[in-house]
Amino acid sequence: EKFVYNCGATVVVVGQDFKPSQALPKDMTLVVVEDPYRAFAVLLQSYDNILKRDEGIHSSAIVHPDAIIGKGCAIGPGVVIDKGAVIGDRTELRAHVYIGRDVTIGCDAMFFSGVRILDRCQVGNRCTIQGGTIVGSDGFGFAPKEDGSYAKVPQTGNVILEDDCDLGALCTLDRATLGSTIIRKGCKLDNLIQVAHNVIIGEKTVIAAQTGIAGSTTIGSQCMIGGQVGIGGHLKIANGSRIAAKSGVSASLLTPNGTYQGNPAMPIKAFQKFQIALRKLVRAEKNKSIQSEQGDSTSKRDQETQNI
Repeated sequence: EKFVYNCGATVVVVGQDFKPSQALPKDMTLVVVEDPYRAFAVLLQSYDNILKRDEGIHSSAIVHPDAIIGKGCAIGPGVVIDKGAVIGDRTELRAHVYIGRDVTIGCDAMFFSGVRILDRCQVGNRCTIQGGTIVGSDGFGFAPKEDGSYAKVPQTGNVILEDDCDLGALCTLDRATLGSTIIRKGCKLDNLIQVAHNVIIGEKTVIAAQTGIAGSTTIGSQCMIGGQVGIGGHLKIANGSRIAAKSGVSASLLTPNGTYQGNPAMPIKAFQKFQIALRKLVRAEKNKSIQSEQGDSTSKRDQETQNI
């Protein structure tokens, strides 16, 4: 509330519980809504729509004759669209986006500069992908040989990104060895996230920056995963799980709607008890050390007294 009176805005969106404690500026209009943050997002989306690029294909773009470009698309400078690709209506591809062979992109998608969607991958409607992200790079698969070297295992699958997903900058979504790596509808991934081959992420899951998910792990729907979390391979994470930042998940988390923290990740209450016990142990060891030093000092003084 304290910021309202001097913010300089002529229109302010507030919640239904807002009650001014002093007079508002004469030129200020209050818009009262149920959820101010959600309303603010709607307003910004309307403003962002004004900034959309003009539709059409830039003269420097390279579009294969067999590619299909939908109505109202904006294809920027240096974009490459390979054979068999299908781009849905009103999709915008910023400068130097690469769309591989037989890729399908839905309607109303937005790809920022430098995005790469590699062969046979699928992206749904209304997806936004920030700059530098790669969808469909090879999964990490190498078979050890008798001489100690490694033979590459071909990664023949793809990545499926369903409707209404957002990917931050510089993410990597690896294609499946066989089948598909799948990001279900409504997922939101922050910057610098690694999703390995054959991972499945459930609907409306949110993942913060610098998290890594190893191969063939399945994450449930509506999970919230903090930054710099490491998740091992071939695990299952239950629906509604919440994992705190910097946690390390080395075993499946099978209880729905659980909250976890630590390395290895454990239920939040167990983690808190562990931290309390650890602090007590450190304090006890410190006190023990002090008492030992005091005892040594007393013994030394007694010895000196006896010598006198």
